[in-house]
Amino acid sequence: MESGDAQLPLLHHQVSASNQRPFNWKAPALILAFEFLESIAYAGISLNLVVYLGTVLHGTTASNAANVDTWNGTTFLTPVLGAFLADTYWGKYKTIAISTVFYLIGLLVITASAVIPSLQPAPCNGSSCPPATGFQYFVFFTALYLISVGTGGVKSALLPFGADQYNDSNLEESKKKQSFFSLFFIAINLGVFISGTVVVWIQQNVAWSLGFGISSICLVVAAVAFLAGTPVYKVQLPSGSPLKSVMMVFVASFKKRKVEVPADSALLYEGDDADLSNGHTVKLEHTDGFRCLDKAAVVKDDEGCGGWLQCSVTQVEEVKILLRMVPIWVTSVLYAASLGQTATTFVQQGNAMDTMIGSFSVPAASLNSAEVIFMMLWVVFQDTVVVPIARRYTGNPAGLTQLQRMGVGRLLAVPALAVAAVLETWRLRSVRDGANLSIAWQLPQFLILACSDVFCGIAQLEFFYSEAPASMRSLCSAFSFLALSLGYYVNSLVVSIAKGWLPADLNHGHLDYYFWLWTGISATNFVVYAAFANNYTVKRLAVPHSH
Repeated sequence: MESGDAQLPLLHHQVSASNQRPFNWKAPALILAFEFLESIAYAGISLNLVVYLGTVLHGTTASNAANVDTWNGTTFLTPVLGAFLADTYWGKYKTIAISTVFYLIGLLVITASAVIPSLQPAPCNGSSCPPATGFQYFVFFTALYLISVGTGGVKSALLPFGADQYNDSNLEESKKKQSFFSLFFIAINLGVFISGTVVVWIQQNVAWSLGFGISSICLVVAAVAFLAGTPVYKVQLPSGSPLKSVMMVFVASFKKRKVEVPADSALLYEGDDADLSNGHTVKLEHTDGFRCLDKAAVVKDDEGCGGWLQCSVTQVEEVKILLRMVPIWVTSVLYAASLGQTATTFVQQGNAMDTMIGSFSVPAASLNSAEVIFMMLWVVFQDTVVVPIARRYTGNPAGLTQLQRMGVGRLLAVPALAVAAVLETWRLRSVRDGANLSIAWQLPQFLILACSDVFCGIAQLEFFYSEAPASMRSLCSAFSFLALSLGYYVNSLVVSIAKGWLPADLNHGHLDYYFWLWTGISATNFVVYAAFANNYTVKRLAVPHSH
């Protein structure tokens, strides 16, 4: 192992000539358009998948649910693999391009399977519904998992690639980057809203093939526009496996476990300068936490400054960052689980209520679309009202710090679930009295959770990008999706524990107890988060020195 290679810190990464281009608004605009169209394409498959499996492929209820759960779990795990490839081998731009190819093939095949009669079982004849053949299932699920691989790669790299278009050393661009995260959040949810209202309706009332075809067309347009924008992108090249540097720190600190750490951190090994495109040296500032890892940066006269026994302060600090992020990430898993109630128990509660509003019957699941509208309104309200007021009182250009906004989001989950619990108690009392409540009474809990998601969702996107070591930004951003995936499993675990409160007929159950349980879990999660966030040391760059 060459010592020069061993001493490369995670922060140091190759920057192509394209990264030296000045900011061009077309780059983030194209990336936001890609995310919007990709969101329509993905939601056009995922939102109605269980219905297609049952009504067209004639699968059983249990197998359909299992297949959808497995696919969802895989889909939210693949971004971790995509992020590793982006950070280590391909780079973000190439990862997006290659993943889009898999994505398009999957969408085109799944559309073809809805068009070609031989790829579907015969229609039901009365109560007799012939199941799909093994070959028909093979074609459909092959396409489905190609979509999973494609969307995983896109999800892992698109957000950090968009954020890379901004220069953090430029105050004006730094402010624009904060707006980019908000717009990215809107693009995701606006795409889901359009699919959940327009595409899903077309699939069930016009033709499945047309609905899938719309998803395919959206991604084709997104891919063409993305590739057309290649000349204006800033493209950063990967610097090799970031895990190597992490392992170096642990190995060096373990082998030097008996070495005394000097009281003056200036005596620790600073490493070679990392030359960036702006001609300055950027290193991470030393922090006091996890001092046992500082042993890796202690200089021993008999060892020189090379190999796996000598790490720089920047390398050590990057490992400290990852360790500090872990408990914050763990609380995001429980937070994601609390948000998951909107797609499960909130819908079940709505189905048990009076779904007529005037002369219209409102499907309980459609209130998720109302939540998306609330979220987009909250984003505008936050950027135009909350941030300016907070900026005036805190002096922070962002208004509130990322950790503060994440804390507000986690805190708001508590009253949202408490409102759902109170509503369920009221509903049960009304049922006993021979009446029922209107589904419109669910709107307050959706409104509060929408506000919660806006505060926390956008801040988490920013946090996992900005705090991550530069060569692990895709990987750390992908952990947001991993938290979402694990949140589904946490929900399943809690449901299995509290299943006695959730009978088939909710009028004879205690869904209110279940919501109170989640209120307690969310409150505990907030307290734990607040404790770790209060002691969290934000990443700081050391004062740069000119060459």
